[in-house]
Amino acid sequence: MDQDGRQRQGQVEPRAQALAQQVAQALPTWAAELGFSQIGVADVDLQAAEPGLQAWLSAGCHGDMGYMARHGLLRARPAELVPGTLRVITARMDYLPRSTSATWCPDEQARLDRPGEVVVSLYARGRDYHKVLRQRLQQLARRIEALAGPFGHRVFTDSAPVLEVELASRSGLGWRGKHTLALSRQGGSMSFLGELFVDLPLPLTPPDSAHCGECSACLAACPTGAIVAPYRLDARRCISYLTIEHAGPIDEPLRPLIGNRLYGCDDCQLACPWNKYAQVSSLPDFDARAPWTAPALLPLWAWDEAAFLHHTEGSPIRRIGWARWRRNLAVVSGNALAGGLPPADAAALRAALTAARTAADPLVAEHIAWALARA
Repeated sequence: MDQDGRQRQGQVEPRAQALAQQVAQALPTWAAELGFSQIGVADVDLQAAEPGLQAWLSAGCHGDMGYMARHGLLRARPAELVPGTLRVITARMDYLPRSTSATWCPDEQARLDRPGEVVVSLYARGRDYHKVLRQRLQQLARRIEALAGPFGHRVFTDSAPVLEVELASRSGLGWRGKHTLALSRQGGSMSFLGELFVDLPLPLTPPDSAHCGECSACLAACPTGAIVAPYRLDARRCISYLTIEHAGPIDEPLRPLIGNRLYGCDDCQLACPWNKYAQVSSLPDFDARAPWTAPALLPLWAWDEAAFLHHTEGSPIRRIGWARWRRNLAVVSGNALAGGLPPADAAALRAALTAARTAADPLVAEHIAWALARA
């Protein structure tokens, strides 16, 4: 990111300041036109967040997400991550599919009690959010450039060492909930976050205050007890981490607790009272694709790797790869067999597991053996 005299902190020329004010005034309109639900501007001084980040890493709560430890405190130092950064434009985008009904929370909770059905986290049922937000943040950067002229910038969407929730809360997009996700009075937690690092001296937007109060619904709802304390998540127990980020075998005591959650987990969000304000997305990108509206377990076992790649094209689910996909299916299958499937369905599932075991790699084969032992 280039710097010059007009961009250095403390030495902002009047013309640059005037342009920054014009950009700030236009940001809400541009954001709405691009499908964002809310937008703000944060400072780059996150020093106060460093002790908590360091303690979390030192406790090993990041699991085997080694990239978090490698980047260390760089996550709390935007101006070191992208030299020359003066401000971070933060954006929030609602992601509930456009077909979402008023009873979506109880409907989703009911799905967790159907052993023949699998559950994919709501955010992953449509197009890969990385692509959607990145493209629209780039469009936002082009609009800023058209008004202010060439400027240094870089887009991030869950793709680099960035303290997204910290930046979002400091810029008024909401506050950090006890489940560690960003919460908004306008939209709960069912939204994505993205950032645009800029070298423009934009005026800051005021932070929001926290509104969780004495509520602990998210802690009580977590199936594995991964929210070990308010505002503290141990990823090593989190179902989203286990089914998406974790590449190795899933610890046996945690497998039954995964239930029929194949990819991700929304339990803490389903329990959060603020999600009664969750908003439906204005974009078709997040509409649930055909395989994920009501996916059944047996048809998914019938997919080969080519079918998996086909059905997950353009989806965040593809990121976990074939081996993790089959591992997760095996865990869900074992829980289904132990959960009272009708006899005919149980027999068909055992046959599918047995057939898959022959050609499976060691990781998947071990989880299939565990599943069959649950029958």
